[in-house]
Amino acid sequence: MLVIADNTPLRYLILLGYSDILPALYGRVIIPHAVFMELQHPHTPRVVRAWMAKPPTWLEIRQTTSIADPVLAELDAGERDAILLAQELNADLLLIDEGDGYGAATQRGIHCMRTVGLLEQAGIHGLLELQEAIARLRRTNFRIHPTVLAAVLARDAERKSQGT
Repeated sequence: MLVIADNTPLRYLILLGYSDILPALYGRVIIPHAVFMELQHPHTPRVVRAWMAKPPTWLEIRQTTSIADPVLAELDAGERDAILLAQELNADLLLIDEGDGYGAATQRGIHCMRTVGLLEQAGIHGLLELQEAIARLRRTNFRIHPTVLAAVLARDAERKSQGT
């Protein structure tokens, strides 16, 4: 499966201590060079910058060769390049959280998943305890409507009650 990641999902998985779910779910993940640069920015949390200083072998950094698309001009460089790289490589999945970028990608027919969806998938596959992951996420500055988290936890409880 060919997976491209934007800044936010990777940043929060690193912060939460769950970056290892990515190779377990997908094998390898590709990020555009712009995302690599964003994750090295001085305002990025130190733990993320340190992780990015020695990226794991399953993380590939690539430069997009696509010409900048004026329709994506309102997005930040990482989102824009992640969308362009996903199109260029015909990726199976784009990991992206920001609403405008997510919308632009889905309008282009790109299959997308957000950070909370990643955590839920990892929980389904037994890679983490979802309630603990959501508790960790709540202790960060990650912005998400509480009803989304409640729905994810309700699905998790339903799966557990059914033994699946």
